[in-house]
Amino acid sequence: MVKGDIKNREAFLDKIADNLGRARKTSGVERPRWSNQVQWSVLKDHTEDQLVDVLEKQCDFIHTDLVRTNQSNLNQAIRDVIKGWNGKNVVTWDDPRFTTFGLTNQFKSWNEEDGITVNQWDASSGEESIRLAEKADVGITFSDITLAESGTVVLFSDQGKGRSVSLLPATYIAIVPKSTLVPRMSQATREIHQRVESGERISSCVNFITGPSNSADIEMNLVVGVHGPIKATYIVVEDR
Repeated sequence: MVKGDIKNREAFLDKIADNLGRARKTSGVERPRWSNQVQWSVLKDHTEDQLVDVLEKQCDFIHTDLVRTNQSNLNQAIRDVIKGWNGKNVVTWDDPRFTTFGLTNQFKSWNEEDGITVNQWDASSGEESIRLAEKADVGITFSDITLAESGTVVLFSDQGKGRSVSLLPATYIAIVPKSTLVPRMSQATREIHQRVESGERISSCVNFITGPSNSADIEMNLVVGVHGPIKATYIVVEDR
């Protein structure tokens, strides 16, 4: 079996049609076009700066701090957040953007000047990487797509981008390149769909994360930090 092949599709669809009591429709099927498509109009005329404003306001509602910075000051902005949380053990993705944004070369100075140890996710040693993430005070990833309306970061977990980095540490930092901002879920899912349609191989696990973990399942009382990070910070960085 070749990876990506679909097996028994025809038999599966035939069975569904049979249970519906009709023959399968194999032609003349068109995707409906709705007369009202408000999902594309919300925030559609906002500039990147205005989307950052929307994101910042939403962060107040989802118990998430937001820091604005540029590439020159990104290293210091991250260190300030980590020190503000008294973090000493950090785990990051194995992501080329850490090098692109000049952070990889700074990790040694974090240890020498602030006593902050940085471990990078190693896809060849998944179990050990999970243990490091469990022990870490802070997990740091980049956001691949960022939803301004809901304050959501979208992570494409793959190879060196383990899910545990954003899930297991008590505190989480998402580095948000300003260019990743889109108005809302509509644009994010459209982008993912377009990537798939163009033949791009994307991650089989796409995570939508909105601030720190929380739940109001018990008597509608909100509790933050139930099944993941207790605190979260988004660091929005100018990248154009």
